[in-house]
Amino acid sequence: MRTVISQIIADSREFEVAGTARNGYDALKQIQVLDPDIVTLDVDMPELDGLHALGYIMSETPRPVVMLSAAAGSSGPEVTLRALELGAVDFVLKPSGPVSSNMGSVAARLLEALRAAADANPLGLRMLRPAASAPATRGVPAFSPATAAVAIACSTGGPRALAAIVPHLARSLPAAVLVVQHMPPGFTRSLAQRLDAVSAIGICEAAHGDRVVHGRVYVAPGGRHMRVAADGGIPTIALDDGPPVWGVRPAADPMFQSVAELFGRSSVAVVLTGMGRDGAEGTRLIRRAGGRAIIQDRETSAIFGMPQATFQHAGADRVVALDGVAPAIADELEVACHVP
Repeated sequence: MRTVISQIIADSREFEVAGTARNGYDALKQIQVLDPDIVTLDVDMPELDGLHALGYIMSETPRPVVMLSAAAGSSGPEVTLRALELGAVDFVLKPSGPVSSNMGSVAARLLEALRAAADANPLGLRMLRPAASAPATRGVPAFSPATAAVAIACSTGGPRALAAIVPHLARSLPAAVLVVQHMPPGFTRSLAQRLDAVSAIGICEAAHGDRVVHGRVYVAPGGRHMRVAADGGIPTIALDDGPPVWGVRPAADPMFQSVAELFGRSSVAVVLTGMGRDGAEGTRLIRRAGGRAIIQDRETSAIFGMPQATFQHAGADRVVALDGVAPAIADELEVACHVP
């Protein structure tokens, strides 16, 4: 695997391979000696695995890290998401398990992740304090159909950002929360479950036809676009397999557009860390409909691409640090829901 990955990187002529390591302990030594700009780190390694090595790297010698993950077994979605929460910039799925001689089939994806790592903001990668666990038992109240909505867009660095925001949303939030995180199939359900375990507000991976109610978070499933539509006067989730938008599916812009059309001034757009410009046009539509907009600031974004593009294209009512996003959502909802 080291030979194959090194060859892909060398052939790109964009990056130079400074060195390789055979396990996590060796990686920590090599990083101290070579001081590389970027580290690729396999989740499955002998002696010290990638997750533990990542924890040491981000606490002792923080720098952009791209994880390489098999889709099943010990390096499945749960472990991969934990790596992103610990500060990894991005992850690349191996095409055929822990030992994938056909890594060439994902060479473009690997280089895309390395480019994101090269653009990453070191401050935005610092380790976050984990959110406290929600009580083990919590009632499930009968939520009413949503009359307001918060639309959240995020990509690179998004799982960490969501982990710092969603647990601080009140269970009594007077709006539905709709999240598009750029992520492949198989990972968004684990993302929703991890967030749900540490939050008072309920979180689920959205399913087609779900009723959209106050006080609930809906995560778009990987590989499908998510919109909200009116069904007999009741807002519901609509999923589709339409063409990618901005090269991704799910994409935020289609969802934001549906929120603007259905909720108008009772909507809040939130654009978090990520590469590209997804969410910019949707935010413009929400603001044009009378809604509000929040973007994450440069200093706390792992990648400032999406927030910057949104600000340039649509403007914003608030530009806030990551720890200020949840309070800003509450404040802007109060404004959005009470504007005459």
